[in-house]
Amino acid sequence: MEPIPAKVTSKGQITLPKALREALGVEPGDEVEFVPSRGSFQVRKRTSRSPFDDFVGHLDHLKGRDPDEILEELRGRP
Repeated sequence: MEPIPAKVTSKGQITLPKALREALGVEPGDEVEFVPSRGSFQVRKRTSRSPFDDFVGHLDHLKGRDPDEILEELRGRP
């Protein structure tokens, strides 16, 4: 893809050209981020990340167990 120019306004804003919006899949209301890369920046669509993503897989060792038994264990009952 050829370089796509965009002007910066006096307020420091730019309009993403249509070709760039289409290439990134950016729609109104979406966010983009500028990522430093070898002395320049890459523009990419920002994807929302759930705060729970960090915990995915932490309970795999309990898979298949009866939830009532787990609760009893946590409460300290045999």
